[in-house]
Amino acid sequence: MIGELDADAVAGYFRGKSILITGSTGFLGKVLVEKILRVQPDVKKLFLLIRAAGVESAKHRVETEVTGREIFQVLKEKHGDRFDDFIQEKVCPLAGDIVYKNLGLDHAKLTELSKGIDIIVNGAATTNFYERYDVAFDTNVMGAKHICEFAKRCNKLKMLLHVSTAYVAGEQEGILPEKPFLLGETLREGVHLDIESELNLIQETRREVEANCYSERVEKRTMKELGLKRTIDSFIIGYAKQALSIFLVDLDLIMDVVPGDMVVNAMMVAMAVHSEDQAQSIYHVTSSLRNPAPYAVLVDSGGRYFLHNPPCSKKNGEPVRLSRMRFFRTLPRFRAYMAVKFRLPLEILRLLNIALFGAFSRRYGELSRKYRYVMHVAELYAPYALFKGCFDDTNTERLRAALKANKEQNKSRGYDFGFDPKSVDWDNYFYSVHIPGVVKYLCD
Repeated sequence: MIGELDADAVAGYFRGKSILITGSTGFLGKVLVEKILRVQPDVKKLFLLIRAAGVESAKHRVETEVTGREIFQVLKEKHGDRFDDFIQEKVCPLAGDIVYKNLGLDHAKLTELSKGIDIIVNGAATTNFYERYDVAFDTNVMGAKHICEFAKRCNKLKMLLHVSTAYVAGEQEGILPEKPFLLGETLREGVHLDIESELNLIQETRREVEANCYSERVEKRTMKELGLKRTIDSFIIGYAKQALSIFLVDLDLIMDVVPGDMVVNAMMVAMAVHSEDQAQSIYHVTSSLRNPAPYAVLVDSGGRYFLHNPPCSKKNGEPVRLSRMRFFRTLPRFRAYMAVKFRLPLEILRLLNIALFGAFSRRYGELSRKYRYVMHVAELYAPYALFKGCFDDTNTERLRAALKANKEQNKSRGYDFGFDPKSVDWDNYFYSVHIPGVVKYLCD
């Protein structure tokens, strides 16, 4: 089938299918929902599992966080006054949550759903920059387990697709192959992963917090110290808001980024190719091997973007000229610089504040918060910004090759499923697409 695959075959695969999608309110989820509805209006039904108190609340979240977003503008123009009717016919919000057994659905709904689902796309995950470990575990581990348990109940199921960040690879170096992990395997040799032990650790930590009557704030901090999440967008936001003037990153290292629409295209092609396969297939939808983008490209394009589009001051609305950032290639150098340049003066200010009976309390508090913020972000980013791995995409290249033969024919259909990172000019992408998007939607 791969050798004959074209855009029509991919779009046609979703005709008449009932699809359960988790994580639809997230970035990739919205793109996937829109793409399916746009290229295959004859899809039978999209069931969107939404974290909500009830059905009405779930509908409201879908309307405001999914179908009401700008990405659905093309569909709105296509259907005109019938857009709402079309969405109501094709999209069914379900109030539930993957953190719960049976997805938080009652027995009747679960049974009904399991009889009709053809495809499950599990894209739900916590992507908070600094997440509580128990929350991350419930969603990213137990959530995946609950999805698999539900999948076993679906008699008509043809495909279960799970989406995960490639950076679950940890701090490995070299070329990382597209291979599955067996249950219990870990990234460290000689170490066995026991999910039940991790669950017990969380429960014991919760009991300890409760026994010591810690405040909610302490409980959150305790759980957050067990798990971290990283993203380049926080770096862009920090710079735009003038909260970051220095940062830890080796500008010569390669970051692995792929536009969201390409990821969704690869997801849809993979589903069409592997429908009803019994084997597990792993795809790295990545760019580090085919079209590597060093951090220097992001820094250069970001510098030019904010030079040409300076943020405005909240005080007077005047454009603010941002200073150039200083970068450090290693964590020890960064810590040493921060200690001499900021920590030592802060300590002097603290002692002076004590001697003058709190005369500089506000200033000291403000500078201390900024110092802690920079150190905190740097520590979180270290494994990410200094990552030296490169993701193999041999399997993914086979999918791309199947579509290349029909490239012109695909375009003539009015939709495209391309996901070749070599087609991306990273400097132009960051300057014209990614950074403006971060500023518009995240930098509020």
